[in-house]
Amino acid sequence: MPPSTQKPHLFTSMQHLLTNRERNSSRRRLSLSTPTSTDFSSNDFLSLSTSSALRTAYLAELTASSHIPLGSGGSRLLDGNSTYAEDIEKDIAEFHNAPAALLFNSGFDANSGIFSCLPQLGDVVLYDEYIHASVHEGMKLSRAGVRRKFVHNSVKEFTRVLGEVVQRDELVREGKRNVFVAVESVYSMDGDVAPIVEILDILDNRLPLGNGHLIVDEAHSTGVFGDHGRGLVCALGVEDRVLVRLHTFGKALSSGGAVVLCPPIMREYLINYARSLIYTTAMGLPTLAMIKTVHRFIRQGETQSAQKQLWYLISYLNEKLLQLPDTPFLDVPKEPSKSPIFSLVTPYPRSLANFCQSKGFVVRPIVPPTVPEGGQRVRVCLHSGNTTSEVDQLVELVRIWIEKQHGAESEDPSTTLKASRGHGGVNSARL
Repeated sequence: MPPSTQKPHLFTSMQHLLTNRERNSSRRRLSLSTPTSTDFSSNDFLSLSTSSALRTAYLAELTASSHIPLGSGGSRLLDGNSTYAEDIEKDIAEFHNAPAALLFNSGFDANSGIFSCLPQLGDVVLYDEYIHASVHEGMKLSRAGVRRKFVHNSVKEFTRVLGEVVQRDELVREGKRNVFVAVESVYSMDGDVAPIVEILDILDNRLPLGNGHLIVDEAHSTGVFGDHGRGLVCALGVEDRVLVRLHTFGKALSSGGAVVLCPPIMREYLINYARSLIYTTAMGLPTLAMIKTVHRFIRQGETQSAQKQLWYLISYLNEKLLQLPDTPFLDVPKEPSKSPIFSLVTPYPRSLANFCQSKGFVVRPIVPPTVPEGGQRVRVCLHSGNTTSEVDQLVELVRIWIEKQHGAESEDPSTTLKASRGHGGVNSARL
């Protein structure tokens, strides 16, 4: 009998879902940027991925470590551990003023490992509504009895939600049930900064028996905030008050992998219970050598000038964006960005992004489901390697695009949707 030419039901279902996303302008695709384009999209905040000095140091480290096998050969609990990896963990813990450190293959693995096994049976997890998807993956697998979100970066709403938990749960009041709070130091889509000190003060006040624990994902603050790029927690001087910190190496540090900073007992607990660590092959020498090299690089002050230039450019772009005209097509943040990430809210993110890309400037449209319904925007990321001239050109392109939209509106006013910043994002349909 000849094979059937009919598509299996599975493929038909897949195509239906992809078609729906295509219709809603939310289908994801892999793309390539031209080598000559100007990067305003990646998370390479310190421009280390193109640093010849870092590349030379990395190759030298690989040569010096030629006696170490290239591959780890297994998970860290079997044959994948090494003195080399453990020494890196000790150095990173010391650099961040942390009691202990544990490497993970990625930030996603680290977050899913933390939140799947750290909450004990019946514990409570409160999380910012914009927390990373990896935290949600971990919470799904956890034994937590309560998982509640609070309005993004709202101290008032966090206080209210925590108060309800305390009022309803006697074990929480008695300090016999833990409350974990999950935030990001810098949020990847909006670029805003978490009110870490305020949250810590509220936890101390409402949970005086010490059963309130803050977990901070520092993925987008690593290398950017604090002395030598140690992150926001170190910049605030609250290392001793935060239970867990997660730093990733694939953004500003131009490497790969992640590290969890935590008490020694928690490190041992994760080694025994974090499935994303236990059941995966450990990082090999090429990745470990890069992690070691880039941390030596930042400890020696090699990135301080880049960090300083980045913050200058942040201030510069803030000023330039405020000079754009008021328009229903783009809502520029009135408050200055406090990070290298800028969110240009617009009902037409693909149109704006495509226009900039056609002129050689790489920015990305962000649409649901990556951001909440109505939260369409163009995400702009600054890098220390960008120039003020490039920033000027990008802002001018945005200005020209706005003028083009007004021209199109005059021809057909019924097509206009209005950009509106605020909780929930743009007031428009999915585009």
